[in-house]
Amino acid sequence: MKEDCIFCRIAGRAADATVVYEDSQTLAFLDIHPLNPGHTLVIPKKHYTNMLEMPTEQAGRVFVSVAKVMRGVEKASKADGISIGQSNGKAASQEVFHMHVHIIPRFNHEMMSGFPNRKQTHRAELDEIGRKIKTAIESQKRD
Repeated sequence: MKEDCIFCRIAGRAADATVVYEDSQTLAFLDIHPLNPGHTLVIPKKHYTNMLEMPTEQAGRVFVSVAKVMRGVEKASKADGISIGQSNGKAASQEVFHMHVHIIPRFNHEMMSGFPNRKQTHRAELDEIGRKIKTAIESQKRD
């Protein structure tokens, strides 16, 4: 764990987040500056600056969680589609230097050539959509 890394602090429960999924290697929580309600981040619990630093099998494990969480986000948010985003390095617009994957609910009424503007939100809103996503993930059939 890197003490100055917000995502490490979230994984270690030293910082607050609305967690929607967790297994032994990954954690999924809501973005506090969402592009849309339900915008979720999936991270490895172990610190890697980006995916280029990760062992291939660990990157694969993160994406197994992404696939599971994505289905929950889609169901809970009633999205028309889902965007998956992952950036490596400042030049690729990475802002938090702990590997993470964005799961972003998308809707037909949005401009489809880009992303919508980030929304302001409150903890109660995050907790409500987080509860719905968590319930949707837990209701999935076991793979």
